[in-house]
Amino acid sequence: MTRQFSDLVASELYCPRCRQARPVRERLLLVLPTGELYEYRCAECASSLGQRTVTEPPVRKAPSRPGSRARPSRAGGRIIF
Repeated sequence: MTRQFSDLVASELYCPRCRQARPVRERLLLVLPTGELYEYRCAECASSLGQRTVTEPPVRKAPSRPGSRARPSRAGGRIIF
């Protein structure tokens, strides 16, 4: 069975303060070793409506420039890459 809803992101949630479904804003709360923790807030009243944890954060690597190489540095007489 495939994981169809593994990356589900809410666009609207029920807000108990507004008493109806409202658009939500997703806010990054924490970056953990196991993933990232996001919080959903109501776009109207900013009430916290829930949270979700992304267990596999996207791999972010620095953009590589053509012709660039890692330069060794000398620390205490040893070459460190």
